[in-house]
Amino acid sequence: MGDSLVIIPTYNEKENIKAILAEIVSLEPAMDVLVVDDNSPDGTATLVSESQALYPNRIHLIKRPGKNGLGTAYITGFNYALDRDYQFIFEMDADFSHSPKDLISLLETCKEEGFDLAIGSRYVKGVNVVNWPLGRVLMSYLASVYVRIVTGLPVSDATAGFKCYRRKVLESIELDKIKFVGYAFQIEMKFKAWKYGFKIKEVPIIFINRKLGESKMSTGIFKEAFLGVMQMKLASLFKRYPTN
Repeated sequence: MGDSLVIIPTYNEKENIKAILAEIVSLEPAMDVLVVDDNSPDGTATLVSESQALYPNRIHLIKRPGKNGLGTAYITGFNYALDRDYQFIFEMDADFSHSPKDLISLLETCKEEGFDLAIGSRYVKGVNVVNWPLGRVLMSYLASVYVRIVTGLPVSDATAGFKCYRRKVLESIELDKIKFVGYAFQIEMKFKAWKYGFKIKEVPIIFINRKLGESKMSTGIFKEAFLGVMQMKLASLFKRYPTN
């Protein structure tokens, strides 16, 4: 077992999952992978099991009984990593919108440069998004602007879901008190890492819209983020955060 674990939540990702697992386990330095599957009806978990046979001890699988949200899937993965000796824990999508090769840059940012949270950022150097409709690019970009205005969080891509955490970040944040499950989950995790005083760096990436499978985005996710940011900011005014 290495010191790095890449967590990939899945729901109906049969077109992508075997290919992305193969790319990740081919990287150097070696990284393990945990797939958290929400009972995908398309058989994603079965394909993960087939990959496990090819890469024993490198690929892990948690099968949940139903679709319970992105945030809870990641928290399940975080707890799995913390129960073991992983020092660097990643969030990543299954659909190749995040390039596996960029995992190395995120790891180096934490391991070599000493940052506690590395964010694969679409917006830290311009707008680096490929094949997204203009409306969705604007919605995503303006969401991050809104988060910065409301919370003061000094992050250009507040909703980014491609990240590397040092273990101590996840040990410090009270994971059982994370409230949100969609875009707001990604914002809440960054906000709490910042409030706890952890060192954060955005690493520029190129985000490429999925070619296979269907997006899980919905208007409900954006609504949660919009209202959740206000709730999160107000709650933070009455909380003392220990600093690291």
